[in-house]
Amino acid sequence: MTAHSSQATADLRAARDFLLEHRGDHQAAQEKFEWPRPRTFNWGLEWFDVIAEERPDQPALVIVEQDGSSTSRTYAELSARSDVVAGWLQANGVDRGDRIVLMLANQLELWEIILAAIKLGAVIIPASTLLTPADLADRVQRGGARFVIARDVDAQSFRRVPGIFIRIAVGRPVEGWIEYDDSVNGEPLVPSGSSEATDPQWLYFTSGTTALPKLVEHSQISYSIGHLSTMFWIGLQPGDVHLNISSPGWAKHAWSNVFAPWLAGATVLVHNYTRFDAAALMRVMAEHKVTTFCAPPTVWRMLIQSDLKQLASPPREAVGAGEPLNPEVIEQVRRAWGLTIRDGFGQTEMTLAVGNSPGQLVRPGSMGRAMPGYRVVLLDPTTGEPAEEGEICVDLDSRPVALLSGYHGEPARTAKATRGGYFHTGDIGSRDADGYITYVGRDDDVFKASDYRISPFAVESVLLESPAIAEAAVVPSPDPVRLAVPKAYVVLSEGYHPNKVAARLIFEHSIDRLAPYQRIRRLEFAPLPKTISGKIRRVELRALELQLHAPKAGKRKDGGVEYSIDEFPELR
Repeated sequence: MTAHSSQATADLRAARDFLLEHRGDHQAAQEKFEWPRPRTFNWGLEWFDVIAEERPDQPALVIVEQDGSSTSRTYAELSARSDVVAGWLQANGVDRGDRIVLMLANQLELWEIILAAIKLGAVIIPASTLLTPADLADRVQRGGARFVIARDVDAQSFRRVPGIFIRIAVGRPVEGWIEYDDSVNGEPLVPSGSSEATDPQWLYFTSGTTALPKLVEHSQISYSIGHLSTMFWIGLQPGDVHLNISSPGWAKHAWSNVFAPWLAGATVLVHNYTRFDAAALMRVMAEHKVTTFCAPPTVWRMLIQSDLKQLASPPREAVGAGEPLNPEVIEQVRRAWGLTIRDGFGQTEMTLAVGNSPGQLVRPGSMGRAMPGYRVVLLDPTTGEPAEEGEICVDLDSRPVALLSGYHGEPARTAKATRGGYFHTGDIGSRDADGYITYVGRDDDVFKASDYRISPFAVESVLLESPAIAEAAVVPSPDPVRLAVPKAYVVLSEGYHPNKVAARLIFEHSIDRLAPYQRIRRLEFAPLPKTISGKIRRVELRALELQLHAPKAGKRKDGGVEYSIDEFPELR
């Protein structure tokens, strides 16, 4: 199929090239960047296919398996194959606007179908392969799905999912399911009509760290054009090899395994594994000459427990996303690789809004400044007025292209999130005189102890400087005198044992490194509850503390052992 180069293509290219040219000049990029705002746009036809004509032989996607084998597709191959898949899906009833629950692992078919669905104008509802039947029923029902595409091994998860929807299986034949392998005999899509820029392209269920998942709707341009800010933050350039550690089903996968690298004309590299192995990951990075690398804090924390110097040629750029990075992690990588991990902030509801872009001074603990195309303000949660510390909000006066269309089917929630001319993120930050923003915590995670405001993230960052601690989560524990005291739930590093000796080490570390009001008063060794996307569910730990320490709380029944600073009078 001939690529559909258009005025929208030209405008997007101009905006992208402007950011590439100003990759080391944050101020100029922030002051002069303007979002392309096409009235109609199809990213698959008007961007990916155009890049495929220009870079036909460049690998667009390389998937490396645990045994070292790999699958590679060039831009031209993926362009042609997605045309056929789009035509085949259309022949099987998929029309513009139809919703598709897409539940695949990091496999070639995932990218084929994403591109095909975009070309068709269908709406993608990403789903993790770890979801339960109840989760899937929620996605089918609230998402209004007419189609489900899943691996053959996951077909059984849909047996008890109510509703009328067409099932397509990737892999071996499944009774009652259309076989995806039949798509090899399909005819290429013949495009008809055009997608309005405001038409939906993605329906994302959030990871639900504090409540039931929200259903976030993104338009044809909010991610496909909006991720120019993510491209700028990562520092992607044409021809780069970008490795992002992320699982399908979550927004970060689309951020850095689809849109940001392909906007730049880079190669997406995927490393599949069943169990994380730092040495194996670094071997893959070396073999495939990774130039840009993104990983969540969990992976970074595991990486620094290995010998990072095994990687003789580190990537040019390294970033972290998902949750803020602790300073100790950043410092260890700097010592080993000679580069600074650059933090950033965004949400499923938007793209990268705040970040440390390449070439800029990285201030320890700060997640950076507002990205080009974003105006970010901090609003006092009580007064709603701009403040040095407050809720991180996006000014809607210029309506960043990258923002969500709204919370699907929930106009009241959308109105609440966009009240007063701002998009309210629910995250708290502080800003210095130069515009650098430091993350404080989720609005509902920050708590008071003895009338002092405690940032769990700040305390956790200090705790992670202890070699005994692999992971930590800090929550308020009810106290009759102080209202609440900081308590840490801790996962120990290898070689340490959950006993009074380890507890003493951690209390000593807390006393040495933290202000008196921040110090840990209670401690428990336990696995941290997480969402299936890997984010810590502090809400569960807060609820547990209410059960354990609220007035008239009964004796605990879970068998857990809590240590108190009061057990170590010599430390008080």
